Amino acid sequence: MSAALPAALPAAYSQAALRGIRCRCPRCGEGRLFRKWLKPLERCPVCTLNLTPQRADDFPAYIAMIVTGHLMAPLIIALSKDFQLGPAAMFAILIPLAVAMMIGMLQPAKGAVIATQWWFGMHGFRKERPESASASPSASLPAASPRPVEAENTESR
Repeated sequence: MSAALPAALPAAYSQAALRGIRCRCPRCGEGRLFRKWLKPLERCPVCTLNLTPQRADDFPAYIAMIVTGHLMAPLIIALSKDFQLGPAAMFAILIPLAVAMMIGMLQPAKGAVIATQWWFGMHGFRKERPESASASPSASLPAASPRPVEAENTESR
């Protein structure tokens, strides 16, 4: 009988967020995060992380709108300045592109939000860290003795 190997916890927040962006479990990086397009699984099929505490709500949509707007703004400016396109042609190019960008960003944004909530222990997730990430660098340093406060020159005014 072989014992199950412990899941490889991410070493840093960026690794957990990247796993979420790839729509993978933020803890193990192997199990899928979604059962439907934006519906997360209740548990990771690999490491059994409980995903029910996640509360992504509307934040992924806000992320998708902000990123789409910032990426589309230079394109809109370039199309209006450099090409002689009418309003109908502009709409025919920009609207489908913006919709495709937003739809394409929703699932990765939701995965990143779930990974962020897991990493920081928000909304019922338990904060988990690998041994190296949980030990702070300041914990190994000796306690600093307080510096003596120099006597201030107090003159009455």
